[in-house]
Amino acid sequence: MNQVMTQKPHEMLAATLAEELDAVNLLIRERMASKHAPRIPEVTAHLVEAGGKRLRPMLTLAAARMCGYEGDHHLKLAATVEFIHTATLLHDDVVDESAQRRGRPTANLLWDNKSSVLVGDYLFARSFQLMVDTGSLRVLDILANASATIAEGEVLQMTAATDLGTTEDIYLQVVRGKTAALFSAATEVGGVIAGAPEPQVQALFDYGDALGIAFQIADDLLDYQGDAAKTGKNVGDDFRERKLTLPVIKAIAQATDEERAFWERTIAKGRQQDGDLEHALELMAKYATLEATRVDAVAWAEKAKTALTALPEHPIRTMLIDLADYVVSRLH
Repeated sequence: MNQVMTQKPHEMLAATLAEELDAVNLLIRERMASKHAPRIPEVTAHLVEAGGKRLRPMLTLAAARMCGYEGDHHLKLAATVEFIHTATLLHDDVVDESAQRRGRPTANLLWDNKSSVLVGDYLFARSFQLMVDTGSLRVLDILANASATIAEGEVLQMTAATDLGTTEDIYLQVVRGKTAALFSAATEVGGVIAGAPEPQVQALFDYGDALGIAFQIADDLLDYQGDAAKTGKNVGDDFRERKLTLPVIKAIAQATDEERAFWERTIAKGRQQDGDLEHALELMAKYATLEATRVDAVAWAEKAKTALTALPEHPIRTMLIDLADYVVSRLH
């Protein structure tokens, strides 16, 4: 009993959905195979089998089961969601020139940028084949829209990341694109494939959207106050990469002329020197922006939990509520 109590919500979900997750993993391995280009499964396997939590496909499986689905199309949708996620990671690491993900070298470092981009394209194509297999135009519409929104969010982030004029609204738009769009699509298609009533499908979308936003805000906050051993990122990576995330946006909004000049030099122009990260942290402490960011993340987690009240009582619903709490519990 104690073992169950100490399990994290995503681990409990994984245990509850173990059989379906195994089927999804089998489907992923089958569909990432390539008769003519062995590099495709090599690159894909490096990421897919890197020990990620499979959170997004789990959300699809959880939503479908919670809504009483008894077919097998949800397995294809869960694999689709994982392929879209993996494709965006491959492309992101090239764009960000990243050398590490989940504590391991990135695919673009082990192979090259061309391989990462092309294998990402292949996975997008595979994901659309899986969507079509379900025979649902609505599902195709939801996931195609999510794919476009993700790309849009990445392009917006590229232009907004070093622009000191970036507001919290623009940041939220970026987060909705690059992270929340796939969370909300993952939960929404689970309800759609199960034939759930519209208010429940909307509730699943709202849950995924708010959970994704809470997840990304928490991730951005952990960049400044996380444990590198647990997060796989060094403290201040976002600062060094000149990414304007919420704690910094809040600090810039309150900055004096002198402080704004500091942000202009370090973020907008990228002229960083020793001691800059420490000074940035001092400015965030001065305006309590790390705490304000944590409050925002918690508020989004609460929105996610509230959305679930429209869904029927179910053990999985309880796990999804706990998952929303867990996403922000890392911030205390």
